[in-house]
Amino acid sequence: MFSTQTSPNWKRIAKDFEAIIGKNGVIRRKEELLTYECDGLASYRQKPALVVLPRTTEQVAEAVALCDRLNLPWVARGAGTGLSGGALPEPDSVLIVTALMRKILDIDYDNQRVVVQPGVINNWVTQAVSGAGFYYAPDPSSQIICSIGGNVAENSGGVHCLKYGVTTNHVLGLTVVLPDGSITQLGGEIPEMPGYDVTGLFVGSEGTLGIATEITLKLLKTPESIAVVLADFTSIEAAGAAVGAITSAGIVPAGMEMMDNLSINAVEDVVATGCYPRDAEAILLVELDGLDVEVAEVTRRVTQVCQENGARTVTVAEDAETRAKLWKGRKAAFAAAGHLSPDYYVQDGVIPRTRLAEVLGEIEALSQRSGYRIANVFHAGDGNLHPLVLYDNGVEGQLEEVEEVGGEILKLCVKAGGSISGEHGIGADKRCYMPEMFTDADLDTMKWVRDAWNPKGLANPGKIFPTPRTCGEGAVHPKAKAYPGVPQF
Repeated sequence: MFSTQTSPNWKRIAKDFEAIIGKNGVIRRKEELLTYECDGLASYRQKPALVVLPRTTEQVAEAVALCDRLNLPWVARGAGTGLSGGALPEPDSVLIVTALMRKILDIDYDNQRVVVQPGVINNWVTQAVSGAGFYYAPDPSSQIICSIGGNVAENSGGVHCLKYGVTTNHVLGLTVVLPDGSITQLGGEIPEMPGYDVTGLFVGSEGTLGIATEITLKLLKTPESIAVVLADFTSIEAAGAAVGAITSAGIVPAGMEMMDNLSINAVEDVVATGCYPRDAEAILLVELDGLDVEVAEVTRRVTQVCQENGARTVTVAEDAETRAKLWKGRKAAFAAAGHLSPDYYVQDGVIPRTRLAEVLGEIEALSQRSGYRIANVFHAGDGNLHPLVLYDNGVEGQLEEVEEVGGEILKLCVKAGGSISGEHGIGADKRCYMPEMFTDADLDTMKWVRDAWNPKGLANPGKIFPTPRTCGEGAVHPKAKAYPGVPQF
């Protein structure tokens, strides 16, 4: 962990960064720093001392090297859409924001790859290559605003991760600035490189091993045919059974998503798709892709399986406009939850598909015991739950209570044989629950890796791993500080 002997002279430090990045690339004014005091997990807040916005690998390297020389903690940030507090600044830290690094550097259709800077928005990649018949598969619900650099840091998933995998399955190579400011290359231009999979180690490391400044991604050919099946059910247990039956039948959809009644009505209130029946207890969205003849047959089989498992109605969309309309509601579900409550607290635990009905039942029981409504919208195909615990942050004590509810959900997931995170990362939010899933030896091994890359602990300190000061009796109650909900490191 970092330490400083004296209070930094931020006025002088700002001048040093201006010499590297330019005056317009350094933010110091207090009111402007408020923009960067949290990521998508807005209940945790902490202003950085300084924000810098580099545009090139070299500027990132010089900025990191300056932090190393001055022993300043720093945190990398992309679009700020993360949901685990991964980009939460440290007190007296530098926030290195890659939002201006938004160039698509190279497109190689022959070898099905593209090279981008970290600030490129996820959806821009597909937009850039779709005219040539290609697309980029990982598609988080926030894909119109989240950046590739953040996707790499958190190993983000999305609707299509069931069939095509998460971010790590689509990253071929990386240019990385290490915590001492040096520049290195990981991976390459081919899918499998000899030696240790260091690229796979870096993806999902949440900014604790360095900053990716150039990212080589794998492109996929646009499938010949796509169909989306919408099935609605009178119980969430029946919808969960249909998920298991589809995969048991040997069918691997491109994506398979579920929404409960709370989420359905929130979406219809806000987005008004007109597609989701408001009286359904759950809906299932199943996307199928491939050759024309394959999609036609698999669509028939999925329809049959849903009906055999109690689907009330089944609708099939094959044209692009209707498919987009069906997915619009699912993609907007998190935003629509704001219509249900002033605030919500989201988790992303993972469970085996066979335990869906059981765990969802336990989450509902937890909701009843706690008195907090919980909306469920999630990647059903790979068991990645996204329970949204609804609350009002303006009511004293509710944040702490829903954090406990979220923690109980994570414990349920681990008990069921799952994980405490599928794609949102650990960050500041879930680090205290790492011992629920990993032994002390496991955690020590991970820390050895981190310390080998980041020996001073300056790169995104306080994230991922629990410490006595952040978990347990030594923690400072969040209400005791000027920024409610901020963990004290």
